[in-house]
Amino acid sequence: MSDGIKNMFNLKNTKIAIIGLGYVGLPLAIEFNKKYPVIGFDINKSRIKELQSGADSTYEITESELAKATSISFSNDTRDLLNSNVFIVTVPTPINKYKQPDLTPLIKASEMLGKIIKKNDVIIYESTVYPGATEEDCLPVIERVSGLKYNEEFFAGYSPERINPGDKEHRVSNILKVTSGSNDLVADYVDNLYKSIIKAGTHKADSIKIAEASKIIENVQRDVNIALINEFFQIFNKLEIDTNKVIEAASTKWNFMKLKPGLVGGHCIGVDPYYLLHKANQNGYIADLMRAGREINDSMPEYLVNDFISNLLKKQINPIGLEVALLGFSFKENCPDIRNTKVHEIYERLVAHGLKVNIYDPEVDINDVATLYGVEIKDEVSNITEDVAFLCVGHEKIIENIKNYKYVYDFKSIVNS
Repeated sequence: MSDGIKNMFNLKNTKIAIIGLGYVGLPLAIEFNKKYPVIGFDINKSRIKELQSGADSTYEITESELAKATSISFSNDTRDLLNSNVFIVTVPTPINKYKQPDLTPLIKASEMLGKIIKKNDVIIYESTVYPGATEEDCLPVIERVSGLKYNEEFFAGYSPERINPGDKEHRVSNILKVTSGSNDLVADYVDNLYKSIIKAGTHKADSIKIAEASKIIENVQRDVNIALINEFFQIFNKLEIDTNKVIEAASTKWNFMKLKPGLVGGHCIGVDPYYLLHKANQNGYIADLMRAGREINDSMPEYLVNDFISNLLKKQINPIGLEVALLGFSFKENCPDIRNTKVHEIYERLVAHGLKVNIYDPEVDINDVATLYGVEIKDEVSNITEDVAFLCVGHEKIIENIKNYKYVYDFKSIVNS
C-alpha cells in the first residue's frame, strides 16, 4: 500500500460528498458536517433550493439544525464534487411495476461518480440492495466510466442506512451502524469514519455482502412478522374476536413480539423483500415464506375495504353514495412520506365501490400527492363533515381532532388503544 493511499485513509484528510438528500442523505450530511467538510448533492433542483433556504419538507431536520450547519454546501452541480474524496451514495432503490428491483438510481449515481472520482477516492453505498449489488452491479460501472481499477485505484464500502422516517427518538447519531469495506484497510477507515459521528457505535461486518445482507433481512423479518399479524387479523375477524385485545393479552408474555395489523407501504419494508426474493430466485431458491408474507401484506387494502363495507352493513349504514372521510395518506404515522403508500389503493377501492371519499392528511404535501397519485387531498382536519371515517394513519393531529362519527373503521384500534 503506497504512502499516498495510507495518507488518504486518515480521517483528518476526509472531504465528504453525500449523493442524494432525502430522508437518509440529509440527516447524514448534517451529522458529518459537524466534523468534516461536506457537500450535499441532489439532482432535484427544487430540493437544493429548499435546503439552501433553510427548510426541509421531510421534517427530518429542523430549521434550527439547518441554520447551524453553516459550513455545509448544497448543490446540484457535479463540478462542486471534484474536491471531495469520500462519496456516500444514499439514493432510492425502488421496484418496477413487475415488482423487480430497479437499480436505475444507483446505476446513474455510479455513472456520475465514475466521471468524478480520482485515484484513492472511496465510495460508500448506503442504499438498500440485495447481497452482491455493490460489487456486481455498481462498482463495475464506476470502473468502466472512470477507467480506474477497483480496490487498486479506488475503493469502496457499504454501510446500510437505518433511518426511520418520522422517528424523532432514533436518529443517525444514536442508531448503531453496520460498516464494511473492500479490503481490511478500507474497512477500518470506513468504520472509523462512521464511528466518529455515531454515538451508539458501529459493527464492522466481515464483507460488503454481509453488510448488504444484514440490512435487507432487517426489513424482511419485519415484513414477515407483520404479515403474520395481518393473517391473525383476518382469522380472528372470521371468529368474531377482537384482534387487538388478543394481542394485548398475548403481549403480557415477556418474549411476545407486539405488532398490530397494518398497511405495509413506504420505501423499505414494502419494497426490500422483493430485492432478496429476486436474488434468491436468481440462485435457484424459491423463498416461499417471504413471498407469502408479501402477498398477504399487498392484499391488505382489498381485505380492509371489504371488511369496512361488511361492517357498514352490519351497522345498517347504507354504503350507496355514502361520504367517507379517509383519514391519513402517508405510509406511516406523523410522517409526510407518501412513497408507496397503500392508502391510495384503499381510496381507489372505496371509490370503485361507489362511495364518495374525501382524503384528509395534515402532514403531507398536497401538491406532491396530486402530482404522484392524481388525487385531491385536504390538509385541514378540524372541520371534517363526513359521518363515517376510515382511519388509515393515526397522525397525532388526526387523533386530536377525532369527532363523534356515526362510525369509525379503526382496524389498528388507534383511537381506543
